[in-house]
Amino acid sequence: MTPLILLTGFLGSGKTTLLAGLLRRPAFARTAVIINEFGAVGLDHELLEAGDDNIIELTNGCLCCRVQTDLAKTLAQLSRRRASGEVAFERVIIETSGLADPVPIVHALTSDLSIGGTFALEHVVTVVDELCAVQTGEQYPEARRQIALADVLVLSKQDLASLEDQAHTSAYLDRLNQTALRVEGRELEQALLQAVPVVPAEAAGTYQRLGLKASDHTGHTHGTRTQRTAEQVYTTLELIRDKPLAANVIPLFLEALATHEGARLLRLKGLVQIAEMSEQPLVLHGVQHVFYQPVWLERWPSQDHRTRIVLIGHGLSQVWVQRLLEALEAEVATLAVG
Repeated sequence: MTPLILLTGFLGSGKTTLLAGLLRRPAFARTAVIINEFGAVGLDHELLEAGDDNIIELTNGCLCCRVQTDLAKTLAQLSRRRASGEVAFERVIIETSGLADPVPIVHALTSDLSIGGTFALEHVVTVVDELCAVQTGEQYPEARRQIALADVLVLSKQDLASLEDQAHTSAYLDRLNQTALRVEGRELEQALLQAVPVVPAEAAGTYQRLGLKASDHTGHTHGTRTQRTAEQVYTTLELIRDKPLAANVIPLFLEALATHEGARLLRLKGLVQIAEMSEQPLVLHGVQHVFYQPVWLERWPSQDHRTRIVLIGHGLSQVWVQRLLEALEAEVATLAVG
């Protein structure tokens, strides 16, 4: 049986960064990766330093809403490619969308005979952002379920979180899941290579009280009380630019987004081609109203050097965001000429 690891965590918790570091470890060199991103433009694939043959993207919707079809087909495809010698791997990691409810995914992985004959779910890993885990969990049921179902909780952004934030997060995790192993990112490899932990029988009541039943998932709430899919509740905006952006545009763009859309913006990520340094992409990350210091990659991860920025939130306007970027481009260009 091929071990399978499910990697979850809410938007911006740091799943892709954690996964990229894990794949660089020798013990995880022969790993196939399935990435489920919310929206049509996938960027996480390009931020992973792994062989393209062992990475499969699912960008046609939130995996938990299509688990019975997409996941089973994708795992079957991986099995066929391995049998034919096209790819080689010893384990599979599934990185879910930050909006995914893990319950139907775990249910499918453990009960679908077409999956269970080849793959065995070994760990459910949830990345927890210590900076805003409590606020996020109280607002979004998906975040609570991701925490509750984990057997390994990875605490991220500890360098940004205050001692008070960390204490609140610890108490909140105690309420949702007392049995999971809690580790920092650098400790994850050792935790995953250990034997699968056994959940004590007395913990079953906790899961029952949280209502973690796959049968409840008929198109999950994704942040609302009505039964709707993620595509109906959240807005995904994708900005693509063929021409490089001037460096001065980026801080103005992020500042305007934080000011006008901060309350509705859940996640921003992007690869940006800057005119002044076009051979190195600039990586943007934002979670809710917090935007992190942009970082430069040494080189473009693929032949696609276009600027691609993805925004996920509530009621975002594609027209407004598009016009904002265009207006800032024009303003910066005018100042440069003047």
